[in-house]
Amino acid sequence: MGRQLLLLLLAFAAGTAIAGLLGAVSLGVAFGVGQLTFAAMLVWVLMTDRPRS
Repeated sequence: MGRQLLLLLLAFAAGTAIAGLLGAVSLGVAFGVGQLTFAAMLVWVLMTDRPRS
């Protein structure tokens, strides 16, 4: 579970940083891109998670 949370946080931070570096109009736009990358990573984490017994 810790690895999954780290992946989500890194996806948000990377998306925000990349949008800022590529010239996002404002910090709000960069955060919006970060939210999109967070959502995409969340879908990936949920789809690839397998219950362990």
